Amino acid sequence: MEMSGAVITAIICGVICLGLIIYAIIRAQRRKLSTGIEEMIGKTAIAQTTLNPKGTVFVEGEGEVWTAILEGNSSDTVEPEEEVTITRVAGLKLWVTKKEKEEK
Repeated sequence: MEMSGAVITAIICGVICLGLIIYAIIRAQRRKLSTGIEEMIGKTAIAQTTLNPKGTVFVEGEGEVWTAILEGNSSDTVEPEEEVTITRVAGLKLWVTKKEKEEK
């Protein structure tokens, strides 16, 4: 029994598609999971209001607004548009520290 060129081409295309699907599945399984509060710790947020020591911050650009509490000196404040670093998360509150300006 002879196979026509169209049947051979269809089989080859099917095998290639199957190989690509398997490759995509394996790649997806190896990716690091990045959800939950563990992902937020260490990220940068931007103050929406003055943090003295409590206020609100934008996380992920202007996508999410969170209540934040400034850790550290009780005399420290963060003005709106300043960057802070998230140090911990509890419930719906973030604890943040003032981001140090980089020396050039």
